[in-house]
Amino acid sequence: MKGQKGFVLMAKRPFVGLFQTIARWYMLYRERQMLATMSDDALKDIGLNRADVAHERHRHFWEDPLRK
Repeated sequence: MKGQKGFVLMAKRPFVGLFQTIARWYMLYRERQMLATMSDDALKDIGLNRADVAHERHRHFWEDPLRK
């Protein structure tokens, strides 16, 4: 049947999207933690200050600025 082909392909890997989302959330968490450990000079090089880092660090892990 025509409609079953898509269903079969989707049923083989039902959790792939969930795992990708969780991996992205973990990456965001780690990046925010690393920003907090950077020196003031390193932050200045990338155009941030301590207030920006504090704001970013206190965001929830699911708040993705790129919406991936």
